[in-house]
Amino acid sequence: MQYETLVVEKQERKVTVTLNRPEAVNAMNAQMLEDLANCFEELAKDSSLQLLVLCGAGRVFSAGGDVRAMAAGGDLISPTIMETIKRLVLAFYHLPMVTVGVVHGAAAGLGFSLALACDVVIAEQSAKLAMNFIGIALIPDGGGHFFMKQRVGPVKAKQMIWQGEVLNGEEALAYGLIDYNAEDGTLDAVADQVVGKFLGAPLLAMIESKAILHRATSAELAAVLDAEADGQIRMHHTDDHAEGLRAFLGKRTPQFNGQ
Repeated sequence: MQYETLVVEKQERKVTVTLNRPEAVNAMNAQMLEDLANCFEELAKDSSLQLLVLCGAGRVFSAGGDVRAMAAGGDLISPTIMETIKRLVLAFYHLPMVTVGVVHGAAAGLGFSLALACDVVIAEQSAKLAMNFIGIALIPDGGGHFFMKQRVGPVKAKQMIWQGEVLNGEEALAYGLIDYNAEDGTLDAVADQVVGKFLGAPLLAMIESKAILHRATSAELAAVLDAEADGQIRMHHTDDHAEGLRAFLGKRTPQFNGQ
């Protein structure tokens, strides 16, 4: 199946899904969200696949939601869009395969949520990793609250979401947000080693354990996605969000008033 914003390459038991809007630093527009949801739902039907590698074309993994399109009037925060995000996250979470995220350049906002949804995350040292929705007065979506909580616990997740701090690979590894910090220039080699180790392991048993653990937390993830959708739509209509977008486009510090 062909996708407008993705490249999907199958090789025996492995599939590589590449986010492919390099001219927009792989920012996620409505088309990419729909492509991701359709892609993950289709891949789940292919019983020959046991491992998925998720990466980005060009300079970065993903800059997150397409803020420029949003600021230009694009409706990227709507019930329809949020339902598509829910579809893609649940489909990805329940894929019957091991998922490996390979992050270079940057993974921000929704892009970081998607990276954290992977079973294993590899990032290069100089990568900029941030759950930075707060910069435009929004909340994490794409299950960001759920995946941050799984990785660092609820108190630290809350604090990191509030701060929107940009981390490099070493800092993210220290927090437990990623699993491997690759020195610059070695990301592909490290990813190949990790993938090769999985392909030489009893993947059927690993996938079965994943299914058991993910079924046990599926209702919580679905509830978080619903709460994120409701909260994000409300935040979208605040004065603070409008100011955040203006400041983003004007490349200045926003002046929030809590309204």
